[in-house]
Amino acid sequence: MQPQIKLKKSITWLQGSALTVGAVLGAGILVLPSITATMAGPASLISWLLMGLLSLPMVIVISLMSSRFPDSGGMATYVRQGFGDFPSRLTGVLMLTAMPFGMPVTALIGAHYLASVFGWSEAGIHAAAAGMLLLAIALNYRGIELSGRTQLGVVSVILLILAFAVLSALPAIKHSAFLPLLPHGWTAVGEAMSLIFFAFIGWEMIGNLAEEFKNPTKDIPISLGISVILVNLLYLAVAFVTIGSNVYHSETPLTAMVTLISYRWGSMAGIVVAILGFIACYCPVQTFIAGFSRLVYAQARDGHFPPHFGQLHTKFQTPHIALLAFAPLYLLILSLSYVLSWDLKALINLPCANFLIVYLLGMLASARILSGKAAKLLAWFSAFVSGIVFLFSGWAILYPLGIAGLLSLRQFRARLKPN
Repeated sequence: MQPQIKLKKSITWLQGSALTVGAVLGAGILVLPSITATMAGPASLISWLLMGLLSLPMVIVISLMSSRFPDSGGMATYVRQGFGDFPSRLTGVLMLTAMPFGMPVTALIGAHYLASVFGWSEAGIHAAAAGMLLLAIALNYRGIELSGRTQLGVVSVILLILAFAVLSALPAIKHSAFLPLLPHGWTAVGEAMSLIFFAFIGWEMIGNLAEEFKNPTKDIPISLGISVILVNLLYLAVAFVTIGSNVYHSETPLTAMVTLISYRWGSMAGIVVAILGFIACYCPVQTFIAGFSRLVYAQARDGHFPPHFGQLHTKFQTPHIALLAFAPLYLLILSLSYVLSWDLKALINLPCANFLIVYLLGMLASARILSGKAAKLLAWFSAFVSGIVFLFSGWAILYPLGIAGLLSLRQFRARLKPN
């Protein structure tokens, strides 16, 4: 009898920090400050500040739960512990049905940055996005240790360049750019928050990778603590200079950062930022693909998905079948995006709505499981915030509700069948 192959425990707190920062600090920091400024005006800074503060209780709860349940199922595992198998399966399905849109969207945003300086056509943009996704699948196929080391180097460079970009933009800040503060009212601030949620998706991925941490009880809280501080500071800084320089009025949101840096340092600096944009979008793609593949593996291991998805590579100890299955799915979505000229903003809303429901279920389950009044209060608060932000998701709420309805109908029919 062959020994059972298990996921390799190789992630340190430093690699965990890089993976988490890379998962959260990706396309959002390059695109959303301009999009939300267009939506809510200077008051979008309030949206960023509130979303950052509201994310803190959620990050704390995720830290507590992932340390207590270091399982590849992540949020789905927490929901199973709190509510049972069907809600857990629903959570996993909601996360996985967000993936086909979230990953190609992120890759396309990165490709648009390169296209802004190299003059690529739509075909070239979609080809570059496909290359990014296939590279992430290939690296994750070889193992999370290689991905972690790669991510650490890339994230370090990104942080340095973003800090340089913000400091370079400070001379262009004008006081008049922040007036009037609320040109579109408070409703626009709430709508911007629902979109900004896309920029805060990623904390939960550490739960899917928790099984591979060397010391999850110690390393996961450290990784999340470092990540939440860095991410919030950079989001606020980039949003501030985007609004203060009025750059969001003059250029498309997809390439506003390139224009901002070019004002001060010329076209060559813009090229550097464009390359940064592509790399920054690669980071969350790499981490999310790793996390999603572990989620598929965990769901198959628990009997919710076909068992062959629960197999690990004999040499690399990775869920290779799940990773390979992602490739045709991503290529299909990119092909449809190219042929139908899909709007990226609309596509961002779909995974956001799904993850808001996932966070709602995960936080409710955590409130039921965690001991101590403080931990329970944080979980209840996070669930409440997720529910409120979900209400501002507009038409996109139909996507997760439709998925939940179909899964519930299937479950109901299964119960009616005779044994």
